[in-house]
Amino acid sequence: MKLAIAQFNCVLGDLAGNAAKILRHAEQSRKLGAQLLLAPELCLCGYPPEDLLLRDGFRQACEHELLDLAASISGISVVVGHPHEHGGRLYNAASLLRDGAIAATYLKQELPNYSVFDEERYFDHGTEPVLFEIDGIRFALNICADIWKPEPARLARQAGAQVLLVLNASPYAVYKQESRYQVIRERIAETGMAMVYANMVGGQDELIFDGGSFAMDNHGDLTAQGKYFEEDLLMLEFRDQLRPVGNLEADLSLEASVYRALCLGVRDYIVKNRFPGILLGLSGGIDSALTLSIAADALGKDKVRALMMPSPYTAQISLDDSREMVKILGVQYDEIPIEPMFQSYLTALEPAFSGSAVDTTEENLQARIRGNLLMALSNKFGSLVLTTGNKSEMTVGYATLYGDMAGGFAVLKDVSKTLVYRLANYRNTLGQVIPERIITRPPSAELRADQTDQDSLPSYDVLDAIMACYVEQNLAIPEIIAQGYPEADVRRVVQLIRISEYKRRQSAVGIRITERSYGKDWRYPITVRYQDIF
Repeated sequence: MKLAIAQFNCVLGDLAGNAAKILRHAEQSRKLGAQLLLAPELCLCGYPPEDLLLRDGFRQACEHELLDLAASISGISVVVGHPHEHGGRLYNAASLLRDGAIAATYLKQELPNYSVFDEERYFDHGTEPVLFEIDGIRFALNICADIWKPEPARLARQAGAQVLLVLNASPYAVYKQESRYQVIRERIAETGMAMVYANMVGGQDELIFDGGSFAMDNHGDLTAQGKYFEEDLLMLEFRDQLRPVGNLEADLSLEASVYRALCLGVRDYIVKNRFPGILLGLSGGIDSALTLSIAADALGKDKVRALMMPSPYTAQISLDDSREMVKILGVQYDEIPIEPMFQSYLTALEPAFSGSAVDTTEENLQARIRGNLLMALSNKFGSLVLTTGNKSEMTVGYATLYGDMAGGFAVLKDVSKTLVYRLANYRNTLGQVIPERIITRPPSAELRADQTDQDSLPSYDVLDAIMACYVEQNLAIPEIIAQGYPEADVRRVVQLIRISEYKRRQSAVGIRITERSYGKDWRYPITVRYQDIF
């Protein structure tokens, strides 16, 4: 018996387009000899549909599209994920489409309501297993979070299932695939069933779905592995002892995985939202250089425009390195010096600033002039501005509102500064595009003479470690200090995190690559008197 996994890129709300993709995969799978096609969670409408599910028209449109899809399928059975309304309740469901009709519908039992998930807001819980038979093999269904708890798989086994099929819209985060393997092996050890894991691929706002669909036999051995970060039709054949065997794709390094996730996130955000291209401010620094390389790799050079806006504090090597990089990549490049505008601002403000010392105000003015220029080009030509700030900077508020934070999509929003360097070095192993001097010179905002980031911040290796402990692992201040980090640095970073929430709340949506990003994962109040003591 042959089974296919349709690992495809949904467009949220494009019901007809998603159904057409399912139909094409069904026809291709049938021609390759498959008797069953497994598609991802909620793939008919896209994931996560969020408050669209509260609209009657959307739910009705999903139902009509499912019926039309079922009527169009012949010669193969298809399991498809979709919203399902029944008895005045709404469910996250998966239906078996067979012989032109809906043969069975499974209702998701475990509804995640943590991290980026809000399924309790929309769906009710299912309670029963659903079994069906093809070529003498008894299959059961689970949907994503079901598999992370023992009960749904146990109920399926008790009902007589031999193979468990799991539909997923599981968002990417670093090391997430290892967690998936682990939990599937736990369910296999408990039930003795072989399992097939179908995952979505593509970008949806801040979320990335990395694909990587796979199968394991009833011993927990990996027997098939799909591609990462791209569409795939993974063919499986059940052999002796119901062992699902198929192609085995190689795993990716951390750097390769994150880089491909960022490229996919940029490409899908721009393409799915129909922007003609992107533009960004190039500074000669590591963050804008990495963002530029990701944009060019994701979209192609013809859809990328870089703008260099030198000030009196911009080093010549920053100009030289920026010019070299855009020449290598072949993207459109402009230079607009900001010194005349900066002096105009200072002249206009001189009466109001009389008697005040020069401080960060003058630095922020330069950043805001640059933000205005970028947004002017965006308005004129329709391209979306990519911001270039990283997670370390957003953590401690080392960014200027309406300046370098101006833009519509934050590529590095969840990427620490230390990881930025690793990704830049990784990209250069694929072909040198980032000048080496950009990677090796001390980072600087170049908003005043002889400035470096470490004038204002702890070293990035210390800052990033404290950030990971406090933000991503939720450790308390004494626990972080106990790991050997200087108490003064720990308390300083935590204080900066606390007072910078108002900035983060106004930042552009950005790609999530960790289990705790500054998006749906992070819901801290802006106005609050509590301070971490313990």
